[in-house]
Parts: sequence; structure tokens; C-alpha cells
Amino acid sequence: MRKSIIIFCALLFSMPVISQELVEKSKDFQKQFKEVAKDLPLKKDTTYWLNEGEFSIQFNQVSFSNWAAGGDNSYAAVVGLNYAMNYTKDKSVWANQFVFSYGMQNQDGDLRKTDDKIDIASKYGYRINKKANLGVLFSLRSQFTKGYNYPNTDTYVSKFAAPLYIGLGPGIDYKPNKYLSMFFAPTTMQWVIISDDYLSNLGVFGNAPGEKVRTQFGAALTMQLNKEIAKNMKVNTKLVLFSDYLNNPQNIIVNWDFVLDMKVNSFISAKITTGLIYDDNIIINDEDGNPLGPRIQFKEMFGAGLSVKL
Repeated sequence: MRKSIIIFCALLFSMPVISQELVEKSKDFQKQFKEVAKDLPLKKDTTYWLNEGEFSIQFNQVSFSNWAAGGDNSYAAVVGLNYAMNYTKDKSVWANQFVFSYGMQNQDGDLRKTDDKIDIASKYGYRINKKANLGVLFSLRSQFTKGYNYPNTDTYVSKFAAPLYIGLGPGIDYKPNKYLSMFFAPTTMQWVIISDDYLSNLGVFGNAPGEKVRTQFGAALTMQLNKEIAKNMKVNTKLVLFSDYLNNPQNIIVNWDFVLDMKVNSFISAKITTGLIYDDNIIINDEDGNPLGPRIQFKEMFGAGLSVKL
């Protein structure tokens, strides 16, 4: 018992000395670890991609029952996907956007297409300052299925890859702020492809009858605005202007898309969508197939429905 008490007292009085030694050794270990860690190949963050998008289903419905003024029951739906894949590393910027939509309307058993769109754009740039990039822009536009000049459904006026518009050109991308960009490409190549024999023989897309590929060379300006203008209200618009140096450069080709998105909550939204096209090379026909010449093409849709962020 006496021996145990002596040992306990010795340990008790030696603990401060042992603790001080442990503290000093711990400091030495931390110092040595920091020296070694500086030479270790630490793994860098390689998450340079930012992917975001939206999937939506918009509905529109009209119903009548014993309505004295008359009217036709109808309902319509438009399915849309807008997805962006953006890559940023050092001075390299690569922006990719995919816009797809398809809509149908049923009016008393008469089924018609109301929307059909394939729009892909890929833009690579090298940053030269905070607001400007030198880059190149690739674009592709077409549709999924056949289109008709309703009510005439005996012959189609367009289909997948007929026409197909492909553009490629180097230029400068100016972004004065985070919601606006302007890309000017003074030397842009554009191809109009009419893959269908019947449609190419009509020669209504600026091509000679039977010509399946029409080449254009000119200047292109692409402007995009994506901005919240009020709480839960956002404008997304894209304007593309093209002047063909080889054929009537004064006749500017216009392609303008506009979307006003009004959020109700995280899943429900209402949208107003418009599209305007003017192309001096496209001949518009009447219901009987008689050519009317170039015309301003305009469409407008309003609907409410499901909207999911991806």
C-alpha cells in the first residue's frame, strides 16, 4: 500500500513535465507536417461545368356547353425543354444551349401541330477582358415532324431536316453584364439543307428547284437577354440577324424568339411565347398552294402548366 502511494505521488508530480513535453512534440509534428504538405500534389477542383435547365408542359383548353354564340371545344399541350451546359476554366468559356419544343392541338377531333422546334447553339470563346471574348459560334435549327398549311393536310410544307439551317462563324462575344450577350460574326457560313426530294423540287427555301444544299456567306449578329424583370417574372429572348453577302445583302434575315415566364410557385408557371421570322428567300403560299412571296412569319402562344428545374 505504501509503495502504491509513493508511485501515485511520483506520477502526479511528473504529469506537468510530461504534458509540457507532449505539447512541444505536438508543435514540432505540426510544423513538420506543414513543411511536408507544401510539397504534396493536392487535388485541384475540376468542376468547371455548370449545367441547368427547365422542363415544362403548358396546357390550353376551351370548352363550350349550350353556348348560344357558338364555338369549338379545343385543348392543346406544348412540351418544352431548355437546357444549358456551360464550361469555364481560366480564360476558356464554352456555352451550349439546347431548346426543344413540340405542341399539338385537338379541336373537335381535328388534330393540328402548334409548335415544333429544334434549336441548338454552341459557342466557344477565349476571354480577352472582363466583358469580351474571341470565339466561334455554331448553330443548328430544324423541326421534328412534318408541317402542313392547315386546313390542307394533303401535302406537307416542311419536315425534319427540310429545311435544316446550320451556321458557323468566328467573331467577338460582348457581355456587358451577366444577363445580356451580343455575338458579332462578320464572316459566317450558313447552309440551308432541304433533305426531302419533294420539298427541294418546290424551291421555296431560296434554293433552286432540286437543289438540296444552299450555301450562304455573310455577317451574323446574335443577341440574347435573360433577365428577371420583376419578382417571379423573367424575360428570355434571342434575336438573330443575318446578311448574305452573296445574295441581296440589304435584305436582312430575322429570327426572333421571345418568352415571358411568370412563376406561380416552384412547379407552376404561365408563359407567353412568340416567334418572328422574316426570310426574303422563303416563299409563303396561300391555302390553295398559290405563291404569295416573302412574308413576315409570326406565332404566339399562351399557356399555364408544370415547370420543373433540372
